[in-house]
Amino acid sequence: MEKEGTVKAKGASGTSYSFDVYPWGTSFKALGAVYLVLKKSSAGNYTILYVGQTGNLSERFDDHHKDTCFSRNSRTHIGIKPESSERKRLAIETDLVENYKPTCNG
Repeated sequence: MEKEGTVKAKGASGTSYSFDVYPWGTSFKALGAVYLVLKKSSAGNYTILYVGQTGNLSERFDDHHKDTCFSRNSRTHIGIKPESSERKRLAIETDLVENYKPTCNG
């Protein structure tokens, strides 16, 4: 599936991060990334349901430990920000969670 666009997400620090947006179910290569589980509204806006990070984006999200929450909240898309450094991924994840306090991160 092809990229549908980009979204910007701002962390509690004020730093803005850009994510490429893909439909839920898109397969990815094995690379490190910060990701956003998103719900697209009829107006075209995205709600961040979950912020996570992984060293291997190719792992299927269907088996994610928060999949029940994703389904209950009608996830539609995933936002991807490639980042090879685990330290940087964890810092970005924390920054975004502190700002958005996503429903499924609780």
